[in-house]
Amino acid sequence: MTILILLVGIAFAATSATAREASLFLVAHPDVTTRWLNRDTTRAIFAMRQRTWPDGQAVRVFVLSNSNPVHARFTKEQLAVYPHQLQLAWDRMVFSGTGQSPDRVSDQAEMRERVATTPGAIGYLEGEYLDDSVQVVSME
Repeated sequence: MTILILLVGIAFAATSATAREASLFLVAHPDVTTRWLNRDTTRAIFAMRQRTWPDGQAVRVFVLSNSNPVHARFTKEQLAVYPHQLQLAWDRMVFSGTGQSPDRVSDQAEMRERVATTPGAIGYLEGEYLDDSVQVVSME
């Protein structure tokens, strides 16, 4: 009986921790005219295969480091890929001379600042970092 209570407690703790994770949002520079993207287009932009917004404006991609848990959550939950898969795609383009990797930022505050001040920028933030300096882009 003690083991059952312990297992239920562990399951409850894991569920509560998941519920406490902040929502992630796709964000863009305020002048970007695109208001929503589908998952395939978003994945292509973050994989650096699509270099323009649907209206033709150049995209500038910002990401957190591969070891950042927010980056891992974003890639898995929103893009349905693992961080190492994106890194392999970026490395392949850089080493073959066909593209470049995205711009890295150190934390979400820097992500917000860089997206807000770079025309055509896209990135991701937890809800607590959102403000009027960036716009949220819906993902379908």
